[in-house]
Amino acid sequence: MAKKKTFTLKELESLSAEEVIDKIQHENYSLLTTLGSDDLRKEMVPVGKACNAAINYFFGTTGPKDDPEKHNQAARKKLVKVLSKITPGSYRGMPKDSKNGLVIGYNHPSLGEIARILTMKIDIMGDKPMYFPVNLPWYEALAPNFERIRRLGIIITPTITPSTWRKMKLKEGTKKYEVANRLKRDFRNIYTDLSHEAVKNGGVIFVAPSATRQATVFKNEDVYSKKEDIIPTMAVLAIKLYADPEVKCDFLPMAVLPPKNYKRGLNFRKKYRLIPGEVMTADYIRKNYFKTKNPRRLEGFDYDFHQRIADKLPKDFWY
Repeated sequence: MAKKKTFTLKELESLSAEEVIDKIQHENYSLLTTLGSDDLRKEMVPVGKACNAAINYFFGTTGPKDDPEKHNQAARKKLVKVLSKITPGSYRGMPKDSKNGLVIGYNHPSLGEIARILTMKIDIMGDKPMYFPVNLPWYEALAPNFERIRRLGIIITPTITPSTWRKMKLKEGTKKYEVANRLKRDFRNIYTDLSHEAVKNGGVIFVAPSATRQATVFKNEDVYSKKEDIIPTMAVLAIKLYADPEVKCDFLPMAVLPPKNYKRGLNFRKKYRLIPGEVMTADYIRKNYFKTKNPRRLEGFDYDFHQRIADKLPKDFWY
């Protein structure tokens, strides 16, 4: 593979977030390498190569290639068949049809649930567009195949999680810090705009509220006991989505139960369970958590959402 290109700081100061994303997708640029975090990029290279090889296989060995829509459908069907064998999962009870948009929030103990979620979505939710905020190291690994991933019905968009931001170790007050901080904010805004369009069109958004891989639903016992604040991921998303009164979007807590002796990776041939909780409808959320016309945060929503995930899991996974 060709060596990754890097941006100059002058370029990053002038380019929009959309232009940076386009260069990552189409011109082999790396934002992480530019910002001095090539080690974070390299961590995801092996998984990215495996995913890209698999995507190319699904499209390269299916047809008819002269009919794009049938070709996409054939690739999706083959994807489900193969992944069901090498990354098996059970998703009994997951909603198949929903007129409203749907936000599915899940605990994120490993990379393994991502393959099971993709299989579940394509298998029972068909052609509904699916949106995934993807941490920047993951995004850079998958970006070369963005178009083919989109043809599978999956739209990925980059985000810089708090954990990755800390690992980047940028020095506050420097140009690199200022540029990266602006892009972090703009990536989040792009994701919010895409999410809005997704739910208006009945799409599905998958998001891990922990914003990082962690073994438990709650970060620790202090968060569970409300001695420490919880990250308001779901509340921020709800506030932005429901700012449009025409949006009809439900939230679904989903518990991920990994196999015994699982590791942080893909855990091939080991069975996961994806367990749906009770759907929190738009009307329910608006009635119970929106206490003012212009709320800055929804008190209790994130905690309740996490608790609904935890309730479907053994207590070892709570905190």
